[in-house]
Amino acid sequence: MSQPVLAAVGPTATGKSDLALDIVELLGGPEEAEVVNADAMQLYRGMDIGTAKLPAAERRGIAHHQLDVLDVTQEASVAAYQRAARADIAAIHERGKRAVLVGGSGLYVRAVLDELDFPGTDPAVRARLERRSEQEGTAALYEELTVRDPAAARRILPGNTRRIVRALEVIELTGRPFSASLPEHTPHLPAVQVAIDVPREELDRRITARAAAMLDGGLLDEVHDLLAAGLAESRTASRAVGYAQAVAVVEGRMTTAQAHEAITVATRQLARRQEKWFRRDPRVRWLPLGPDLAERVAGMLR
Repeated sequence: MSQPVLAAVGPTATGKSDLALDIVELLGGPEEAEVVNADAMQLYRGMDIGTAKLPAAERRGIAHHQLDVLDVTQEASVAAYQRAARADIAAIHERGKRAVLVGGSGLYVRAVLDELDFPGTDPAVRARLERRSEQEGTAALYEELTVRDPAAARRILPGNTRRIVRALEVIELTGRPFSASLPEHTPHLPAVQVAIDVPREELDRRITARAAAMLDGGLLDEVHDLLAAGLAESRTASRAVGYAQAVAVVEGRMTTAQAHEAITVATRQLARRQEKWFRRDPRVRWLPLGPDLAERVAGMLR
């Protein structure tokens, strides 16, 4: 039987990537484990600085999968990711290694680890709903969702146009509530899920520092290149935290100082949503910061 997947999950800026690499080294290094990315924005080629993607030179020789698999003009699909990531994990197991899933995109993590089916899409239905969101406003569609599927509405932010449109699309295509496609936690793969419990004040400090480091480290130049590659055409990549604000700077709608503040606020909000998502899952073990954190997790796996 294959070894359980180790999933390092939780909010952004908690140190998941470095923790995963430390654990892999304790377990025996590149010959014993490989990493599978579960951060939706790190799927995109060229989106490196703003996603805090580990450069190849810093991956310690450990194989990484599901990084740089999409152009920015493509739309990320959790269903397509599910198929690809599960295939990667199966191949890792066939090589006799452990798979380490790393990322904070909660639905992507569940898509890999849990029994989760994704209804198909209909471009015509989706286009019609998107036109309605533009003409009537997102609030009108959200109000409709609260009537047709109150459970789904409670789990979707009122301003999240993309998810509201998707929920209404699924209801129309299947005749079932969108919330029915998010069942209780039923495992598809055996897994050990861990998250780093970083105190709120410390996490906020890290997020503020990271936003400054990204802007100082070439984020605006990266966005220039991505715009040339078609970033503005993407509904998903162009709205990513950090990139939407950097685009505003490049286009003269925001100063760098304003962008730093906006990225900091948006990232903190993202971290709160991620924490709420993973706190709801009783299988996630929240471990306090400490110099022996990697050793503790490696010990659990042994």
